[in-house]
Amino acid sequence: MNDVLIRTPLTELTGVRHPIVQTGMGWVAGPRLVSAAADAGALGILASATMSADRLRSAVREVKSRTDAPFGVNLRADAGDAAERVRIIVDEGVKVASFALAPSRELIARLKDAGVVVIPSVGARRHAEKVAAWGADAVVVQGGEGGGHTGSVATSVLLPQVADAVDIPVIAAGGFRDGRGLVAALAFGAAGIAMGTRFLLTSDSPVPDAVKARYLAAAVQDVTVTTKVDGLPHRMLRTELVDALERSGRAASLLRAVRHAAAFRRESGMSWARMLRDGRTMKHGKELSWSQVLLAANTPMLLKASMVEGRTDLGVMAAGQVAGLIDDLPSCAELVDRVMAEAHATLHALSGT
Repeated sequence: MNDVLIRTPLTELTGVRHPIVQTGMGWVAGPRLVSAAADAGALGILASATMSADRLRSAVREVKSRTDAPFGVNLRADAGDAAERVRIIVDEGVKVASFALAPSRELIARLKDAGVVVIPSVGARRHAEKVAAWGADAVVVQGGEGGGHTGSVATSVLLPQVADAVDIPVIAAGGFRDGRGLVAALAFGAAGIAMGTRFLLTSDSPVPDAVKARYLAAAVQDVTVTTKVDGLPHRMLRTELVDALERSGRAASLLRAVRHAAAFRRESGMSWARMLRDGRTMKHGKELSWSQVLLAANTPMLLKASMVEGRTDLGVMAAGQVAGLIDDLPSCAELVDRVMAEAHATLHALSGT
């Protein structure tokens, strides 16, 4: 284990050794990856959006059985059972709650009252300002380079803008893979970095080997943004399936979405009524059309096809642009040690010592 330490407001807030976050990736960030990242000194985040509430509780307990290090759980703030999931986090003594969408003021207050650190993810300065005013303890800021749902503003522009606007720790996401990136993020005013694709491509990741091979073979230009999966900008590897989705018409897209909605309902244990309520919430929060809400059912099952079943021909592979620069599969411990050693060497080189 590397003894290089860089103390920042993020490490002080969460109790982790290093200012590195492993993001909550659906179907990927399960107990195995989260516990390995946490043991390595990073903040591992368990992805719960694709889990039932019962599965979330058992997954939290499995992580706790594997590591004594702090970790977090990622929640969907617009989920119909968000309050139940918050209760699980509080009951099980989870250190951090992260959110892909801005949680309500009431949800933040409930978590903070229970001693849970609240870290929403945002893609714009105004969203960071809002959650900071509501009491969030820190914020993850993802630039357009990031994988999955993403915006159009580059991290190098968005990060300093947000860091200048709020007084809480800012964690940089989108385009990070090594120690040089950590140093750059700190120079922009961040308290640490969050990495998804880089942790996905580790030996501790549960993603099938054939899928990892597709990522490792990708060049930067093989990572694209499409709206054909769920109606929102989504960064992923360009594959034959993605090309086919982009050629498909509206009727075919909606039919596919209905099939996937039914499959996700079975997988998650949700009722149709619950899914409809969540759809209404999503529609209100993002001002989506009902067609876009229906298309959103594509995402969980298309990701599962690749990330769990290894079917790159039937699934999509969310990816940050940084995937085109990654060519190995270290363990989480090796990755974190490497990042910290590179950061230390970079700082020394910049200072001339």
